Amino acid sequence: MLMRRVTLLIALLLMSTPLVAAHHGSDHSEAMAGHSSIEVTHPWARATPPGAGAGGGFVTLTNHGDKDDTLVGATSPLTERVEIHMMEMHGDVMRMVPLPGGIDIPAGETVTLAPGGLHLMFMELASPLVEGQPVPVTLEFQHAEPIQVKLQVLPVGAALESSHHQSGHGHTTHN
Repeated sequence: MLMRRVTLLIALLLMSTPLVAAHHGSDHSEAMAGHSSIEVTHPWARATPPGAGAGGGFVTLTNHGDKDDTLVGATSPLTERVEIHMMEMHGDVMRMVPLPGGIDIPAGETVTLAPGGLHLMFMELASPLVEGQPVPVTLEFQHAEPIQVKLQVLPVGAALESSHHQSGHGHTTHN
């Protein structure tokens, strides 16, 4: 019980750490499912310290289609359990709340998973997320085909620079 509380506290601290802009190069990866209209951009995660039992993952999901979809889950070879979470304030306490129903991605809209809000949570990590070592993740949707993406691991406290959202990096199509 104590270890679980410590793990959740570390994860909470990692998720709420002040944001520090991190510059990263052209290895920025993006993906679009072959026969769907979901586009995944800006896949990244924060490095975790040794012994941390959990870590967060972030992406931007754009539904270019005319049908609503839902991110219903994710898997990664780094852990047996990836959960979809949301950060909420309860009084003066910020806590993570699992979203077992997933995250709705309305047609024609973009949903961003980012620190302090919606995010992927890598639970019971056997080893830390290491800066520079990508995290393979398969995103699972209600309607779209699964999308495989690699999250770029940035330093603890990092965030994508806003300029990267408009930098014109290409995307990879997965069939």
